[in-house]
Amino acid sequence: MNYLDFERPLAEIEGKAEELRAMARANEETNVEDEAAALDKKAAEMLSDLYKNLTPWRKCQVARHPDRPHCRDYIYALFTEYTPLFGDRNFADDHAVMGGMGRFNDQPVVVIGQEKGNDTQSRIERNFGMARPEGYRKAIRLMDLANRFGMPVITLVDTPGAYPGKGAEERGQSEAIARSTEKCLQLKVPMVSVVIGEGGSGGAVAFATANRVALLEHSIYSVISPEGCASILWKDAEKMREAAEALRLTAQDLHKLGVCDRIIPEPLGGAHRDKTATIDIVRQSIASLLGEMAQMSPEELLKDRREKYLAMGAKGLAA
Repeated sequence: MNYLDFERPLAEIEGKAEELRAMARANEETNVEDEAAALDKKAAEMLSDLYKNLTPWRKCQVARHPDRPHCRDYIYALFTEYTPLFGDRNFADDHAVMGGMGRFNDQPVVVIGQEKGNDTQSRIERNFGMARPEGYRKAIRLMDLANRFGMPVITLVDTPGAYPGKGAEERGQSEAIARSTEKCLQLKVPMVSVVIGEGGSGGAVAFATANRVALLEHSIYSVISPEGCASILWKDAEKMREAAEALRLTAQDLHKLGVCDRIIPEPLGGAHRDKTATIDIVRQSIASLLGEMAQMSPEELLKDRREKYLAMGAKGLAA
């Protein structure tokens, strides 16, 4: 397991328990189960204490954990008959964006998400989840398809932000993001967005301007990364902890502000400690959110989405 910086004491205890069990496996006469069980108990208590009150910066670290389930994991676990679609019919296919048609609980849907990759090769191929203009244009094409055939749209958001490279800017990155956001607002079908890790800047908003927005308990959603914010405000990226506090980027803060409609609980220790349980909880949450809109007409869906974004932030300001 990959341990985060603040989990190092936990790593030592769990590592010691595993060493004892390895000794027992090597020598069947060695009985260390009582000692290992005591270490397990201590590790469980420490894990609970560590995750009881995570600071915003620690939540950023958990949201970026390389072992968290990614878009690809959710798609192949949640959707049957998934048929991926490729390309924006204009320039190229963006591998940072996955999308296609499938069935969710036997209901035809369109699913779109950002995939970061899970090893060096796949991360490079997926551009670390940072979409280029053709990725957003592919998303627009898929949303048009959903609108035409009356299929709900489900998006899975996990990106540090849109790709800021020269080629992306030359091909109209900002325009593509704006068009994708606009298309979300124009959909006459239910749209549910789940932030499964990082929701970074306009790169996330372009996929998450939905009727219902849910965040996993330890995911984040922000206009800029804490490091980027610290570099701009204080000319010092090392002040990312202060920036994370100021940005109010946690699921809990965003729920208070009305940006997030639902917080999806994660297993103790984060989604990466039990991927199967996390994916199952996300399945239940998406089903529940779609159920809330099952009887809404296209006009009601448009009105619901419009009113949601016009009122955004008022809840938190009133408090």
